[in-house]
Amino acid sequence: MRALIDYRAALRERSGAGEYTHQLIRALAALAHSTHDSWDISIFSSSWKDRLRDFPEGVTAIDCRVPVRVLNFAWHRLGWPPVEQLLGRSFDIVHSGHPLLMPSTAAAQVVTIHDLHFLTHPERTRAEIRRDYPALARAHAHRADAIIVPSHFTARQVERQLDVPGERIAVCSPGAPDWSPRHGPPSPDQGYILFLGTIEPRKNVDLLVEAYARLLQPRPALPRLVLAGRASHGSEKVLNRIAQPPLAGHVEHLGYVQPEKRQALYEGAVMLVLPSFEEGFGLPALEAMTVGIPVIVADAGALPEVVGDAGIIYESGDPEALMTAMARILDDEAFAAVCAARGPLRAREFNWLRTAHTVASAYEGALIAKREKR
Repeated sequence: MRALIDYRAALRERSGAGEYTHQLIRALAALAHSTHDSWDISIFSSSWKDRLRDFPEGVTAIDCRVPVRVLNFAWHRLGWPPVEQLLGRSFDIVHSGHPLLMPSTAAAQVVTIHDLHFLTHPERTRAEIRRDYPALARAHAHRADAIIVPSHFTARQVERQLDVPGERIAVCSPGAPDWSPRHGPPSPDQGYILFLGTIEPRKNVDLLVEAYARLLQPRPALPRLVLAGRASHGSEKVLNRIAQPPLAGHVEHLGYVQPEKRQALYEGAVMLVLPSFEEGFGLPALEAMTVGIPVIVADAGALPEVVGDAGIIYESGDPEALMTAMARILDDEAFAAVCAARGPLRAREFNWLRTAHTVASAYEGALIAKREKR
């Protein structure tokens, strides 16, 4: 099987979708090696200035010096050029890392839909996502030979909102990282409350900052709040607030954290908080549970599906509920220890090799669907 996978989400900064793409390719390469299957895995990137790097052995890298915006406009709006013409070679599978197809004249086409937040709340998106995804996602989903999603929550969304039959959707959840649980929590004066993710409107960091501010009033020795992630469009309000009293000196914005530094970042946290309005999965929650960090997540999107009984799930949009959850982790050592112990057990249920097997099955189904169309 000759598969071409779009790697562009992981080219610069590996946030959720980028990390998923990077680790999936590693898992598929390992699966092909362990089973001795006749797989030919290629990864594709286009950029005027950024070059492909850090990809697994046995994977072919196809690196085009074409501006991303130019190619995306041509692919999304014109359906041209097909990958065969652009790259001078043919494939059995072409797999897009987002909801819009990679054009192909002959290959089975697969798309990944991480979530449909761009459809339900387009005002929280920008640039090409706002311009193209809401208008085109439905038609592209119906033309795709298979659709990959990271959670059952997203699968239900795709079924209901895009009217796609469930049998064409494959739930391929991310795997947990290969990290060992930490030996114990940090000391109260050294640990911090952690948020990891892009600082953007849909992550609802405003609510976390508000809950932290309320908790800080009666607790001047409260562990500091660390916001780890790139500041994106719409982050100005949060960044301005944390730079002013009473939060100045208590809240730190680290910016983007390189993948190789994330385990150490988690290990120093007393808890992870994800207050997102919606997540198609919520990879930081899985990463934190792997290390044994108590997690607090909103009852929104796929977050309850990921966390299960290994953390606190609070009522989304309620700063008082979030403040109460944070206080419980800080004040109830026995409860925090239970969450820390449950996390690694829960994380073991998510395995990249299993993900690779599920994606490989989705590819086989896409090939069958493609043949049936002819």
